[in-house]
Amino acid sequence: MRSLISSGSPYEPRVGISRAVRAGTTVSVAGTAPIGPDGRTVGQGDPGAQARRCLEIIAAALRDAGASLRHVVRTRILLTRIDDWEAVAAVHGEVFRDIRPANTIMQVSRFIDPDWLVEIEADAVVDDAAGVG
Repeated sequence: MRSLISSGSPYEPRVGISRAVRAGTTVSVAGTAPIGPDGRTVGQGDPGAQARRCLEIIAAALRDAGASLRHVVRTRILLTRIDDWEAVAAVHGEVFRDIRPANTIMQVSRFIDPDWLVEIEADAVVDDAAGVG
């Protein structure tokens, strides 16, 4: 069974993507930018605040897919300024301190919106009978 999860981002229908897709026990969350409910960038100029917003959106998508952050097995952090890695990693560490997914941090040249400093992707495997925890 395949489930498509939307976050309401204006980019989803425009690009033809879902925020997340659940196929069986696997949930893949697309590159997630720091977009607020009003469609504007959250935390302009603050990579830590932007990372926190990305992870909030990811957590909501996972919840909508019947998973949680504890099911995350891999994250990817994309930065426009590699020097921001420590601020972003600190937020990632707060959220995933006990979960400890595999992770990659990389620099990219830019994102769709030049105010975005970070995007985060996540993959999860719902491998327990309880589902969400």
